[in-house]
Amino acid sequence: MLKRRIACYNSLSSARQRHSSLISRLTTISHPRFHYPASVAQGLPISRSCASSSSNSGSHSNKTPSPPTVYSANMSEEDLSRYLKQTHDKVFEHNKEWAAAQRARDPSFFDKLTAGQTPDYLWIGCSDSRIPAEQITGLQPGEAFIHRNIANLVVNADLNVMSVINYAVRHLQVKHIVVCGHYGCGGVKAAMTPKDLGLLNPWLRNIRDVYRLHEAELDSIEGEEARYDRLVELSVVEQCRNVIKTAAVQQSYEKNHFPIVHGWVFNFKDGLLRDLKIDHEEMLHSIQKIYNLTKDMS
Repeated sequence: MLKRRIACYNSLSSARQRHSSLISRLTTISHPRFHYPASVAQGLPISRSCASSSSNSGSHSNKTPSPPTVYSANMSEEDLSRYLKQTHDKVFEHNKEWAAAQRARDPSFFDKLTAGQTPDYLWIGCSDSRIPAEQITGLQPGEAFIHRNIANLVVNADLNVMSVINYAVRHLQVKHIVVCGHYGCGGVKAAMTPKDLGLLNPWLRNIRDVYRLHEAELDSIEGEEARYDRLVELSVVEQCRNVIKTAAVQQSYEKNHFPIVHGWVFNFKDGLLRDLKIDHEEMLHSIQKIYNLTKDMS
């Protein structure tokens, strides 16, 4: 009996060691091809029965189940747990790889980031996940101040975007402000849909107002897709106008001759940016009869 208890104790100790080793690996290693159910990360139950542990050892495979690569509404609870863990862990793994690559390329990279930011660009773009500003422009961290929202709108009642513009211009002294839209914008498409969109109504009304301002031109365009693309462009132009209407931009431009406001559109089909050739000077002069804010309150 004593020998049997000692053998069982040794078996349990070995199992706990293997379990601890596995958990340690899971918290430090993630690979796109492998992920694990939440139950693994939280701790696997260890059998209290020496007999059941030995009897089950031959009936279960130690092979890790193949992980699901994409989300499906029909996946099992176990697959969903593994999928959620994988998509969480891979971000940290990619972050480690990115940080290591930056240090290898430039050992002083993170010292420069720590010193502060002096971006030349303010980027006002769409929240669409397919348009990462730095990647499509080749800019490095610290070179662009980024603001994103649905349909890249610049609304004077939106304290978020107004605060971003004010900080970027007055404190960071950016030299360029880019409003970047994209063809195939879901926000613009939704604004063209004549139905109640709930909470989106007040936000998308800004795009519907752009349609109203350019109704004759848009209605003359044959083909819904071409009309849709043109509304994307016209909305970008109007958002640039809204940027130029701000006091921060007008006052800085009068004093420093910057920032310059640009309107661009990204095309998914070829990955290229299209410059809408916004004439900053002409647009500024066209609005200043009514929106002249060059003199501050002092």
